[in-house]
Amino acid sequence: MATPAGEAWVDVDRPALRDAAAPRGLLMIGHGAGGTVEAPDILVVRAACLAAGLAVAAVTQPYRVAGRKAPAPAAALDLAWLAVLAELRSDPALGDLPLLAAGRSSGARVACRTAVAAGARGVIALAFPLHPPGRPEKTRQAELDAAGVPVLVFQGSSDPFGMPEPSTARGRRREVVVLPGDHALRREHQQIAAQTRRFALARTR
Repeated sequence: MATPAGEAWVDVDRPALRDAAAPRGLLMIGHGAGGTVEAPDILVVRAACLAAGLAVAAVTQPYRVAGRKAPAPAAALDLAWLAVLAELRSDPALGDLPLLAAGRSSGARVACRTAVAAGARGVIALAFPLHPPGRPEKTRQAELDAAGVPVLVFQGSSDPFGMPEPSTARGRRREVVVLPGDHALRREHQQIAAQTRRFALARTR
């Protein structure tokens, strides 16, 4: 898909439904800074949402399509993300579906920063990088606080990028599920799947 930041790649999967029923929602999910949408925890969230009856759009940002590992500036990431959403919304089968935004690490930041503009009903954040390792003064807490919708965060107990705090500020619930391990979230995938399904079903009624 063409975006202001270059060409993005989008893999769209639709749930297996009976009697031509429509999906109950749409999940857009993005990758980490140097990663791909094939990261194990992203695949877990994808599978859980498909099983819950949501369509899933896995978005590869233009800089990764171009073969670069260093991420584009935040503004370019956000513009590309919203351009992809606009293109997805032009599909009659996806246009009116309740939206959940999700991402791993850098992708979680994009999902939070754009949640209000995208009209998302909730955000799933895998390993939100609260600050650079060893630099807690460089906090990105404001991005989480500004999401404006309920946020479900999965965070490793020893993640060097920090530990977000749960919040009920202004009625916008932020739930933090702490899992054993580090930023990679290699463990407890059954719990990620179960919590994702619960959150997705609640947000797409």
